[in-house]
Amino acid sequence: MSFARHRAALDALARRGRLRRVAPAAGLDFASNDYLGLAGSELLAGAARDALARGVALGAGGSRLLRGNHGEHEALEAEAAAFFGAEACLYMGGGFQANQAIFSALPMQGDLVLHDALVHASAHEGMRLGRAECRGFAHNDAADAARVVAEWRAGGGRGRVWIAVESVYSMEGDLAPLPALAALAAREDAVLVVDEAHATGVFGPQGRGLGHGLGCALVTLHTGGKGLGASGALVCADRVLVEVLVNRARPFVYATAPSPLSAAVLRAALRALADDPALVAGARARMAQARDAARGCGIAAQSQIVPVIVGDDHRALALAAALQAQGFDVRAVRPPTVPRGTARLRLSVTGNVGAVEIAALFAALEAAWVR
Repeated sequence: MSFARHRAALDALARRGRLRRVAPAAGLDFASNDYLGLAGSELLAGAARDALARGVALGAGGSRLLRGNHGEHEALEAEAAAFFGAEACLYMGGGFQANQAIFSALPMQGDLVLHDALVHASAHEGMRLGRAECRGFAHNDAADAARVVAEWRAGGGRGRVWIAVESVYSMEGDLAPLPALAALAAREDAVLVVDEAHATGVFGPQGRGLGHGLGCALVTLHTGGKGLGASGALVCADRVLVEVLVNRARPFVYATAPSPLSAAVLRAALRALADDPALVAGARARMAQARDAARGCGIAAQSQIVPVIVGDDHRALALAAALQAQGFDVRAVRPPTVPRGTARLRLSVTGNVGAVEIAALFAALEAAWVR
């Protein structure tokens, strides 16, 4: 059987500098989302050993609604709800599935999903599968969000508004104007849905995220595989919304449950956040150093994610390769992941590097980057 058309499509991507390949980790970690350095830590390894010793299973064996529900899942959900200040929590296999679940199952027909222009692809996938109308607003522009809501209301929109944002944007590294969006949500009796994937463990009190304590109707998503170093995702919300997900969200209903062992490890990561202030403090110190070093290269950064906008796809690949050759694991990100003409390096300040390595990376970047 010939797959010539598929090969031609791949060749076209390669000519444009957009062919993706899976590459192993190599060099100093400036590419992962392991912001606290927990993924390979003895803390989580010890939690896994302890869980195995007390008989926690590796696999669930089925969906949560069949025989796959486990005491570790339920304990994690109770502890996470308490930690993040929510009525209830649902543990799912990953952030992509969780966003699919939220936006396909919670907004109802006649509602509006109002989303930031740069919200994650997983949210778009959920919106595509859902029943609500969807409209975007200019990135991080609360006034434009209010304008879109007003236009929708003027056109006859009478349902509930769901405002979809990331608290820290995964490719831009900038922060959503959550207080202004929360005020809009309160005025409109709307629900603010905050993807905290890149904020959990870094921002907010004890790493609880930037949405913590906003005081409006709130759904938050905390992924387990980034700052928390484990896997899965935690959807925190009003209890009735969690019950709707259990009953209506296909990524939950029809998926094998996450590993009970992973739930046990994620419980340990949450306990570490609550008990060890040095984890969050260390992440913030590294972030501050990186922001200062980036400023010296003419780059403005707001978080632990530092985007180096190159523009051309091939040039971004070449710059990444030059830094990789010097022992820095950095990756080029190209369209369609980012807007056309904004190919970039996404520098991630992880818990696996220190002050010396951060300074060395930005010195190498300054030397290699031809603007």
